[in-house]
Amino acid sequence: MLLDRYKERLIILSKLFCNGSGQRAFTLLEIMVALAIISIALVALLSLGNRSIAVHSRLQHLTQATLLAQQKMAESELKARSGGVAQLNESTGTFAEPFADYQWRITISSTPLPAVQMVTVTVLWGKEERNELVEITSFLF
Repeated sequence: MLLDRYKERLIILSKLFCNGSGQRAFTLLEIMVALAIISIALVALLSLGNRSIAVHSRLQHLTQATLLAQQKMAESELKARSGGVAQLNESTGTFAEPFADYQWRITISSTPLPAVQMVTVTVLWGKEERNELVEITSFLF
C-alpha cells in the first residue's frame, strides 16, 4: 500500500518533468535560474576585466614615472659631481616627447651636516590631488 503511493507520486513527478514523448527535459524555471546564474557570473567577470585594465594602466604610469625620476636623479648626481653640491638648484619642468604627460620637480633641502644636501626628485602625471606622483630622495655631498 505504501509502495503503491510512492509509485503514484513517482509517476506524477515523472509526468511533470518529462515532455510529451516521455523523455526527461528541463523546465522553464530551471532554465531561467541557470541563465540568471550565468549572467551574474558574466557580469562579475566583465567587471574584473575592467578593473584589471585600470590596474595595469596605473602600474604602467608608476613604472614609467619611477624610471624618469631615476633619470633626473642621475642627472642631478652628475651635475653635483662636476660642479659640487652648491651647483644644484631647485627646478621644475616637463619631460620631452613621448613623455610630455609627465612633469618633474627637484627640491634641495639642507641636512644637519653642512656638506650634505637632500635632493628629492618628484615626477607627476595626471592630477596631483589624486596622488599620481613618484618621489625619489637621495643625499649628495
